[in-house]
Amino acid sequence: MDYLLTLTDLTLQEFLILTVIVLLAGVVRGFSGFALSALVMATGVIILPPIALIPMLWWMEMAASLLMMKGGFADADKPTAFGLVIGSSLGWPVGLALTTTLPVETSKIIALSIIVTLALTQLAKIKLSFLATKPGLYGTGILAGIVSGLAHVGAMVVALYVLASDAPARSMRGSLVVFLFLGSLVSFFVQLAFGVMDLSGVTRGLVFAVPTAIGVMLGLKLFIPALERFYRPVCLGLLVGLAALSLIRTTIT
Repeated sequence: MDYLLTLTDLTLQEFLILTVIVLLAGVVRGFSGFALSALVMATGVIILPPIALIPMLWWMEMAASLLMMKGGFADADKPTAFGLVIGSSLGWPVGLALTTTLPVETSKIIALSIIVTLALTQLAKIKLSFLATKPGLYGTGILAGIVSGLAHVGAMVVALYVLASDAPARSMRGSLVVFLFLGSLVSFFVQLAFGVMDLSGVTRGLVFAVPTAIGVMLGLKLFIPALERFYRPVCLGLLVGLAALSLIRTTIT
């Protein structure tokens, strides 16, 4: 145990708290197909600053993606997932460039407020028909990339787009899995280019990938046919809760 604490540069209490956080976040990721980074980012900041969590989360997301990719790729709406990845890749550099000119906290509050509003709109069963178009697909991807560069909540934007469709739960979940896997490959090079992917992030990421993987496997067991009809409302509720929690944390800090 002392070796792990030295390796991660954490106290025993910090290590145990982060382990519980990533385990539970892994369970959510295994069931929903997303929300791992958002959950850890919203709660893990009590231990580590966001800039230290970002590279660590890359390795955790990759571990989750590898566990879920086989079934996710088979179920996914591939054209949708690929279109979102292309758009996101174009939006990422724009978002990072804007961080030098726009207040990051203000940008994050705006992005999270939009997510809460749109998620509540979907829960109220109000159709957003423009999302079903090609411009809606690529526009959502670009917006997700920009928001990722500004506020690291791009996956929540993509989740909103996917959940707005009338696709089966397995297809929606699979599309999110494919997007996050391919998007992670892009973000790895972006993080390297901007010097975010450092040695401590790699070390912590590899250590906490283990409890993440355990959580994902538990979450996978929850995604059974009997519960699939609850997938969309649960995920939309999760988006509202995560965005609201992040908004509260952002506005009081």
